[in-house]
Amino acid sequence: MTSNDKSRRVEVKDGDQLVAAAEVAEHAEGIVRTSLLPTAGHTPPGSRASLVDAVMDQPEVKSGSRLEATVPLGDAESLERLRERTEDAVTRPAGSTALVDANLPSAGDSTAGQAPGGESSAS
Repeated sequence: MTSNDKSRRVEVKDGDQLVAAAEVAEHAEGIVRTSLLPTAGHTPPGSRASLVDAVMDQPEVKSGSRLEATVPLGDAESLERLRERTEDAVTRPAGSTALVDANLPSAGDSTAGQAPGGESSAS
């Protein structure tokens, strides 16, 4: 993201320890860009999926139509959750990251925010 972007920082903590963070910025024509930034080392299972859920619940993402995400290469948990929460996701490697381009479900889509098996992703 460029320095001209007005971005929002989203964080996931385990107790008082930061385990993952993301920057989210809205751009022209309904495009939302995010960079997922999990911390180095061990993170509790599910924390990276929780970060994706927190990003997807941001107002600019909910009102957007397209998501462009940067994810550390090899972060299968985040990539899988992005595929679950978006439509028509395309992933490609770029250096030490994976770029994800996807359509965002419309606000009226009843499957948005659903985990596999139809359970709600909200906690």
